[in-house]
Amino acid sequence: MANRTSWDTELYEAKHDFVWKFGAGVIELLDPKPGERILDLGCGTGHLTAKLAHSGAEVLGLDASLEMIGQARQNFPALSFIAGDAAEMTFQSEFNAVFSNAALHWMTAAQRVIERIAQALRPGGRLVAELGGKGNIAHILNAVLRVLPHFNDGAEIPASRTYFPSIPEYGALLEAAGLELRTAFLFDRPTPLDGEDGMDNWLRQFTAYYFETVPRARRDEAIAATVEALRPQLWKDGQWSADYRRLRIVAVKC
Repeated sequence: MANRTSWDTELYEAKHDFVWKFGAGVIELLDPKPGERILDLGCGTGHLTAKLAHSGAEVLGLDASLEMIGQARQNFPALSFIAGDAAEMTFQSEFNAVFSNAALHWMTAAQRVIERIAQALRPGGRLVAELGGKGNIAHILNAVLRVLPHFNDGAEIPASRTYFPSIPEYGALLEAAGLELRTAFLFDRPTPLDGEDGMDNWLRQFTAYYFETVPRARRDEAIAATVEALRPQLWKDGQWSADYRRLRIVAVKC
């Protein structure tokens, strides 16, 4: 899979459990029922897959990251997980629902992924998802892009590996694939990070690929400079936060 993002699963589990904890609200929106077959798309380390299974649904977790899938299997050995690229899924009308939390914004071939989701759903099946929306982590990305040229010796800055759409933009993609958008919310959700080193850890987990063009000996320095650039906006009362904006949607296969 081209441009596959590598994940530090130990750091993810230890410092970034807010990713799946905030997903509890998306599960409530999905309202899974016993006996339903559900695909957890971008399942990460499997915590929400397990919550879905607890409802009595039959759940399959899929993620493009081999590291994440390995950790999910270790965390929940009784559940089913597979590694795969969402844009290459071949499921045919197999699922009552596709659930996704904090994952679709990593899938930059958005139209193809949505088409594969539509193909995977049974008629009347639903997609319930939350992803980064337009304006997500704007302060963080601006700081990264300001700092990098001072450290990467003139190398080309890597292209973004994320996609943060507006409601109309994502709605158009859904409808083109035969999914009717029923509800959509775009909202700010400033997200607390853990400890004095919270922003440093966040950058190393979620924007590591931007720093790949920085000579290895200077990467820590570049990340530290980015942290300091963000301090005026995102450090308050002894607490770091990430400037998240989330898009939460429900769509139904026509």
